[in-house]
Amino acid sequence: MLRAGALAALGGATAPLTGCDLLDRDDEPPTPDALEPLVAEALALEARHRAAATAAPTLAGRLTPIADAHRAHAEELRRVIGRPAPSGTPTVDPTTAPPATAPAAVLTELRRVEQQGRTNAAKACAAAPAERAALLGSIAAARATHVEALK
Repeated sequence: MLRAGALAALGGATAPLTGCDLLDRDDEPPTPDALEPLVAEALALEARHRAAATAAPTLAGRLTPIADAHRAHAEELRRVIGRPAPSGTPTVDPTTAPPATAPAAVLTELRRVEQQGRTNAAKACAAAPAERAALLGSIAAARATHVEALK
């Protein structure tokens, strides 16, 4: 009985050292999270609104709060995913700027992209596990509100 106990103890102590555990490394990149596309989309929407506010300054008062909301959504999505936000202040990418046109045309284009964003967030909400559904539902609702605010 003592021999069996000693062998079991010895075998149990060496088991973790004999498998592939010694070869496992954390060199592999993390797998993409299902929310990553929504983070990218929120940042793209933020950039579009900031660029539009630059192109049509008379709309800045309407567009800046929407851009800020998209930034907050991206930050919260990153927090849920567990990935830190890059440091620094957001910048406006000139390639996302709409051509300098009438404010009505700028608003029409922003409504279109907000509607697509709302659809994407609603689909993600429907497919998400319960612990993420509330956040995604809130983002979808916010984007629906943005569509209305841009009318």
